[in-house]
Amino acid sequence: MKHIGILAHSFEGASLCFRTACLEGVKRLGAHMHPEITMTCSPMALVLEAWDRGDNAALREFFMEDARKIAAAGAEFFVLPDNTAHIAMESPGEPFPIPGLHIGEVVAEKARRDGRTKVGILGTNWTMTGPVYPGALGRRGMGWAIPDETDRKLIHDIIMDELCLGTFKDSSRDTYVQIIEKLKADGCDAVALVCTEIPLLITQDVSPLPILDSTRLLAAAAVDVALGERPMPEWRGGPVA
Repeated sequence: MKHIGILAHSFEGASLCFRTACLEGVKRLGAHMHPEITMTCSPMALVLEAWDRGDNAALREFFMEDARKIAAAGAEFFVLPDNTAHIAMESPGEPFPIPGLHIGEVVAEKARRDGRTKVGILGTNWTMTGPVYPGALGRRGMGWAIPDETDRKLIHDIIMDELCLGTFKDSSRDTYVQIIEKLKADGCDAVALVCTEIPLLITQDVSPLPILDSTRLLAAAAVDVALGERPMPEWRGGPVA
């Protein structure tokens, strides 16, 4: 089995990714068995100002340092369970020391397999207005939609002020469900939960649309790679071909 590296940015999403990968291992390999996993988690607070000023170079170097740590620990490839981080990861720069499984590509592949034609995007404001998912979905011929500016602020604030800090409120769940209803009315046939904490709040039983759970999809894909059921990724940062 190949050694998985998890490059964490937000701890709640990374924890869910780690736990899901372990459970996937148990499901496929038997009790107490899973691929080796090494995770690093530098505090997000160190780069929040860089996010606010759109400093992709500084953010990319921040992730590079953690990638070097997990490479030094023997990881053969990495996953970064943070969708927003891929905005910086896709920017030009030095190749990462080991290849990475791109979360947006994993989600878009699943949407295509499911026959989706228009996907609603829920994440941080950076992700909703950024290039990662329009690129990943568009390369596969799918349409996409995002909430309006007012709803984007609600979604973003709940993520940053609640979900990333381990707070999950029924009122926030209700807000998200109402926004998903609007995306459904806009013609979306699925909703991509592309902040890795949203699946802790929104599950399929409450969502008006079928969900694409970016966190669990990434974890399962990482186990596929570790077990040789999916090719080793080749992407080492930079634009996606």
